[in-house]
Amino acid sequence: MVKKPAPDATRRSDKSRRAIYAAALALVGEVGYPKTTVEGIAARAGVGKQTIYRWWSSKADVLLEAFLDLAEQAAQAAGQETYALPDTGDLAADLKAVLRATVDELLDPRFEAPSRALAAEGVVNEQLGREFVTQLLEPQLQLYADRLRSAQDAGGVRADIDPRIALELFVSPLAQRWLQRTGPISYEYTDTLVEYALHGIAPR
Repeated sequence: MVKKPAPDATRRSDKSRRAIYAAALALVGEVGYPKTTVEGIAARAGVGKQTIYRWWSSKADVLLEAFLDLAEQAAQAAGQETYALPDTGDLAADLKAVLRATVDELLDPRFEAPSRALAAEGVVNEQLGREFVTQLLEPQLQLYADRLRSAQDAGGVRADIDPRIALELFVSPLAQRWLQRTGPISYEYTDTLVEYALHGIAPR
């Protein structure tokens, strides 16, 4: 009699974890953050709610981790380094490439609905808003700041510029236009933001 191999607990756990990520993102996009519950996530993922509580302390923790995972997958699919912006020596080209990838992500239905739901809830739910910024937004902004510092070291950006403020010249307008739907977002739009940010709007 051939002995069957023991089940791989690691693979089983990873499958459950990814099912939970997908369920959480889908639910918050469909019904909003307030109506999303751990019980609902568990039912949709096909796991017991104790499985969720074994790994996370709240639905906010589940959603934030799910977003981090989604962002990492998107970066890998685009062939990007997850924890660094490209540094080819051409700052404008690097920023345009990353912002174009961001446009793709913002328009991706898997990302857009849950992201809007969380962003809206973060405005009225201070704790969630802080966690959203600390765990998701700020690490991404830091990557832009690091790339601008690299450009400063290479002489491509003025030494007296504060990178943390400068990055808002192209990141913040994109976020506002997307969140408030004040206009379409496109590659042409983000390319123009980079040009305006790096070269200004005064006559040359």
